[in-house]
Amino acid sequence: MGRRRAARTVENLTRRLGFARIAGVDEVGRGCLAGPVVVGVVVLDERRHIPGLRDSKLLTPAARERLYECIVERAAAWTVAECGPEEIDAWNIHRACLRTMRRAVLSLVPLPDFVLVDAFAIPDLFLAQRGIIGGDRLCASIAAASIVAKVTRDRLMLRCHEADPRYGYDHHKGYATAEHLAALARYGYSPLHRRTFRPPSLFDTIEESRPDIAAV
Repeated sequence: MGRRRAARTVENLTRRLGFARIAGVDEVGRGCLAGPVVVGVVVLDERRHIPGLRDSKLLTPAARERLYECIVERAAAWTVAECGPEEIDAWNIHRACLRTMRRAVLSLVPLPDFVLVDAFAIPDLFLAQRGIIGGDRLCASIAAASIVAKVTRDRLMLRCHEADPRYGYDHHKGYATAEHLAALARYGYSPLHRRTFRPPSLFDTIEESRPDIAAV
């Protein structure tokens, strides 16, 4: 049941209400210690089927890459936006995510008629919208957005690893794994780390790392 494909049921019902251009929105990287949050927005083309859409967390890396290529080729429109560690620290993670979602949606040309968002509605958005709990598992457009965001962010974190391999971003993509925490205990912060994400048992005892290796 948990691995079923996301459907276009909500999109089709919304279309029957007169909305033609329906965007799905999701973010990736909210719970990481390092790296940006990446927001994906996808407007599916109702005439072009993309088989196998589901929450990006339920897919293998190879399946995500394959679906990403299908989405960017077959979608009516898509885009990504990101917020980095400085913005996250300045606004807090929740507000930074919502600001980035709004920025991503408004970057689409033309704008969507209706927006489906995983979990939360987006404040100060003048477009019709609906927040759907578990939307990345239920709605095809939100699932597609989660895949685009995840693949984009993973590729970014691989580039960050190439620039600074000390933290092992190629393995954990910035999440708080044992490997990542051990690297933080040894090397301290890098410019890629969120200063407000501070596990007390670790960060209260480490020093700032030298800012001689810039984040990608």
